[in-house]
Amino acid sequence: MLYRHFGELLSQVEKNEKKKTVALVRAEDAHSLEAVAEVVRQGLMDAVLIGNRAAIHEAAEAIGFPVEEGRIVDAEEPLAAAAAGVRLVKEGKADFLMKGKMQTSEILKPVVNKENGLSRGGVMSHVAVNEVPAYHKLLVTTDGGMLPYPTLEQKKNLIENAVDVLHRLGYENPKVGVLAAVEKPNPKMPESMEAAALKEMNQKGELTGCIVEGPISLDLALVKERSAVKGYESPCAGDVDILLVPNIHAGNILGKTLVEMAHSKMAGLIVGAQCPIVLTSRGSSAEEKLNSLLLASLVSGKED
Repeated sequence: MLYRHFGELLSQVEKNEKKKTVALVRAEDAHSLEAVAEVVRQGLMDAVLIGNRAAIHEAAEAIGFPVEEGRIVDAEEPLAAAAAGVRLVKEGKADFLMKGKMQTSEILKPVVNKENGLSRGGVMSHVAVNEVPAYHKLLVTTDGGMLPYPTLEQKKNLIENAVDVLHRLGYENPKVGVLAAVEKPNPKMPESMEAAALKEMNQKGELTGCIVEGPISLDLALVKERSAVKGYESPCAGDVDILLVPNIHAGNILGKTLVEMAHSKMAGLIVGAQCPIVLTSRGSSAEEKLNSLLLASLVSGKED
């Protein structure tokens, strides 16, 4: 299985025998509601809208989206709205969550609650899927949204989460590039040493379901010709599916560069919980949120 653009994700969602249901938390957000309205209009998904009832009706009316009363769960405060979304997932009334007009920390607090949340006990991370015009397939980057400075063990978890997403999309053995500024381990560059350690874990069978290469620079990971010039031989060279960045700053910069300068389209999810959470920045377009909904629909509700 190989996806080249988000249109192929749309085709897969259209083939779903059972429509998934998204719980939009704090649904007063115009762009988020617009994206949800679009998938509902197309018959791709169902939706539950959580938040201030009057404000939701006002936002829906502004975009010409008729909302039935039974589709709204009234919750005034962000934490109460997030808790309502978690309950819907646990009760089987929603397949995944989407962040609306609220802070990321607010939607995550009920999710990670040890007694009645959605945590699996492992690391939760942000996965961005990018449709890059200059690249030959969809490109996953992680983690530009959750863990500021992941440890070696957490980086292993980040790879596992991203690989799980691609497995759920039908990929068999995704190729992972662990990014650094150099291609050889250098004790003065901890990121390069951790990249080599992750590759070794993969070779020893401690990190499975993928091919891990590292340390590898961005150009070698994405452009086959560059690796040929440098004599860098790897099945991942010029053909990675997943890029693991050293820290949140590198991930944030890379993600925004791909969108703003390389004219990429993006979808973003938090993964590692019992369901994915559609999470995009406050300035994201309705199209980006729509792509994220398609992605979440395809990777939610499947057994590990």
